[in-house]
Amino acid sequence: MDPTGEASRDWSRSAAAYEHGRRSVGGGAATSVRAGWRPHPLFFTHGSGPRIVDVDGHSYVDHVLGWGPLLLGHAHPVVTAAAHAQLDRGVLFGSSSPAEVTAARRFLAALGWAERMLWTNTGTEAVQIALRLARAHTGRDVVVKLGGGYHGWHDTVLAGYRDYGDDGVARGHSAGQPASALTDLRVARYGDLPGTAALLEREAGRVAAILVDPTSSNTGSVEPPPGYLAGLRALADTHGAVLIFDEVVSGLRLSLAGATGRFGVVPDLATYGKAIGSGIAVAAVAGRGDVVDLVTRGVVHSGTFNGNPLATAAVLATLDVLGADGVYPALDRAAVALADDLRAVAVRAGHVVDVRALGATVVATPGVERVAGPDDFLRADPTWWSHELIPRMLAHGIYLLPGGRLFLSTEHGAAEHDETVAAFAAVLTRIRPPVTARPPSRTATHRGRPTWDSSTGRSS
Repeated sequence: MDPTGEASRDWSRSAAAYEHGRRSVGGGAATSVRAGWRPHPLFFTHGSGPRIVDVDGHSYVDHVLGWGPLLLGHAHPVVTAAAHAQLDRGVLFGSSSPAEVTAARRFLAALGWAERMLWTNTGTEAVQIALRLARAHTGRDVVVKLGGGYHGWHDTVLAGYRDYGDDGVARGHSAGQPASALTDLRVARYGDLPGTAALLEREAGRVAAILVDPTSSNTGSVEPPPGYLAGLRALADTHGAVLIFDEVVSGLRLSLAGATGRFGVVPDLATYGKAIGSGIAVAAVAGRGDVVDLVTRGVVHSGTFNGNPLATAAVLATLDVLGADGVYPALDRAAVALADDLRAVAVRAGHVVDVRALGATVVATPGVERVAGPDDFLRADPTWWSHELIPRMLAHGIYLLPGGRLFLSTEHGAAEHDETVAAFAAVLTRIRPPVTARPPSRTATHRGRPTWDSSTGRSS
């Protein structure tokens, strides 16, 4: 036992791997967010279903799930079999393969609203392709981003929730990010239709796209306010702008048809990420045929790995599993049940923690009674979850993300539910209550090794 009374685990091999990593990998881990993990980055060897095993031999209920995309859990047998079969046939041809067309048709059919799509490899690339299409379609340059959304690490869109001035002009969020890259980016508050309308009026005739994560996945994972997405649709139509839903996080976690399937509002373009291939590197842009087809009329869309046969084999297998009857109702029920039980535990322990479910995601926000949007989310106690809760939950065998999200997969069952709730109950009796009603803090520009920032932390 450690001095707090918690069960302890020996992570010496992970600690040693981290120290060795610092001699060869910048920051000691493959991304800056992982490098800032407490007590130090953990190193894992394998996963199966809802569980993951570290180099010290400890098994965890995995609510990180590759930062979201492992909607079928680790090493799902259907996806694994498809990938193995393709490995035997080759993974890269430098040309087209039948699977890229078959997978595209299947994906469009699953979405049900999009006419055409493009393959790419990461969410960051998908967003950049969507913006290029929007600018080509409109002949304009300005992009209005809704605050709280993370749209990749690219210089042109990297701006935290409060990284903008009164005029909506974005400010940089990273050291080394040139101010010139943000010349055409404006930021409006998520959920504020009048403010967004005023910004569009100020920029009248210059706006190419309205870019929004429909559920503000990195700053709350919230139900959009009533009429909000429909209001953005109307504003885009009024101003001749392209409406882009960034569904790299929300995507298949909301429904097989993403946010449109859940909320009924149709964008012009939408971006999707690794979840469509169960974690294999693949991404897509889908939407209106006349906009996507601009790649045949001057818009450059490149990428050696685009639509590669390994990725598209994984997409087809993933859609097979997710398309089965009852999959999404079961995911929704599991998320609601976990949220209800975690909320009850917090109440019994006397802690103020808002816990909610949205699709196959549960979000716990400490120190706030109710989260309706990013402003509420950013009032949360900034260290309670990452500094107080996560290290102790790790000691109880529960692997969690910073920022309060617990991702669920089709493979999480009653045992994983009960272990997570039991660990939460045990830990809450031993840690301080979260600080309540904190004013929203400005996001910190990263200098050197960054601390966690929920508004820009999608990538792992």
